[in-house]
Amino acid sequence: MTSQTLNVPGPDQIRRAPKVLLHDHLDGGLRPGTIVDLALEQGYEVLPETEPDKLGVWFREAADSGSLERYLETFAHTCAVMQTRDALFRVAMECAEDLAEDGVVYAEVRYAPEQHLTAGLTLEEVVEAVNEGFREGERRARAAGHRIRVGALLTAMRHAARALEIAELANRYRDLGVVGFDIAGAEAGYPPTRHLDAFEYLKRENNHFTIHAGEAFGLPSIWQALQWCGADRLGHGVRIIDDIEIADDGSVTLGRLASYVRDKRIPLELCPTSNLQTGAAASYADHPIGLLRKLHFRATVNTDNRLMSGTSMSREFERLVDTFGYTLDDMQWFTVNAMKSAFIPFDERLAMINDVVKPGYAELKSEWLFRQTAVTSGSSSVAG
Repeated sequence: MTSQTLNVPGPDQIRRAPKVLLHDHLDGGLRPGTIVDLALEQGYEVLPETEPDKLGVWFREAADSGSLERYLETFAHTCAVMQTRDALFRVAMECAEDLAEDGVVYAEVRYAPEQHLTAGLTLEEVVEAVNEGFREGERRARAAGHRIRVGALLTAMRHAARALEIAELANRYRDLGVVGFDIAGAEAGYPPTRHLDAFEYLKRENNHFTIHAGEAFGLPSIWQALQWCGADRLGHGVRIIDDIEIADDGSVTLGRLASYVRDKRIPLELCPTSNLQTGAAASYADHPIGLLRKLHFRATVNTDNRLMSGTSMSREFERLVDTFGYTLDDMQWFTVNAMKSAFIPFDERLAMINDVVKPGYAELKSEWLFRQTAVTSGSSSVAG
């Protein structure tokens, strides 16, 4: 048995490994039981199921259905029960707890404040409720023996006209728990250049932003996000594969956009399971992450919507390990990539890498030595 084989992690090691998450939607990660509770409290009577386990199955099946209408309906239900301060606080708190339980040590969780105003909350009240929920979730996680730090990304909907307002909101709360800005929603027909005023404002303020691009629409969306808008990261970016040509002999040629993305170390917020649901890849084996890893793009692993995809960071890595034979070294590579790309100050990112991520993986990688010692000692005892 080689050290490479011993370095392939099992489910328990994957769960215990320190993980970093950059692309996770708050309204896509609720616990089914929480949705049922909040619907009952708020008199929301149109849930498709009222038993938590069945509701969780409904969300996953709707997201897998191939129907855009059913997929969007899933978010209509989660957003509907996230309209009060208490509901937002609870959802954010449980998000932090769930991620910490899964071994995530740093997360940037995004949500669109404009989608939580129907019960009379202001944009500021939405942000403050979510921030307070994250802080309480961090405290509860610490009490349970886990450590996590959560930053918020404020998202503007690309089909709406509030991007500059949300960007200004993100800037006001940038030292109070909000680490950056994002735009999301359907790419086709809603290019990121529609919101240039928001991106120009953020650049003048030296603030950070990511843009959903290259998930469904392709290379033009990526090009605009980078060259017109100046995105720091690409939300998904999986369609960069369209600018990479693989010859019959296996040789690889990068187009100019793909070369730029790799050369400039632009982070790709890849979400394998979600990409399968949206048709960006036919299977895990066909997912571009395998090639992008080999070509040393700044690839990261993410969940997107944990409820709709029935996933977690551990499950995403389990599928990649099963598919590509990834080792703990590969997991560490993806994790360090993500931490390097986070929207917190450089010294804090460096400390997380050197004091949390690398020591965590070093400990996991050393465990086989002690298992081998235990086996040897047991054999010697029996022989004696």
